[in-house]
Amino acid sequence: MTRPEQQKMIQDLRYYSRQMGRDDLEEFEMLLKRDRDDEDLDRLSEKKLTELHERYARKKSKKDIEDVWKKLTSKGESGEKG
Repeated sequence: MTRPEQQKMIQDLRYYSRQMGRDDLEEFEMLLKRDRDDEDLDRLSEKKLTELHERYARKKSKKDIEDVWKKLTSKGESGEKG
């Protein structure tokens, strides 16, 4: 993992830190401190960072977005007809 990739993942996870459980938050804070100190992560830390990123900062697929849009638009239509 390159340094810019590492920083991008940590930046993404900062937004989701409020949703993290206690253990995940402690792991994230440790990774955050290491990033601030400009330390390179070892393989175990990189793996944990990747797991946290996949768990909390998942990319939304086009299908997920379309499903949400359909729900929003169908609620508006059903409310206007009645």
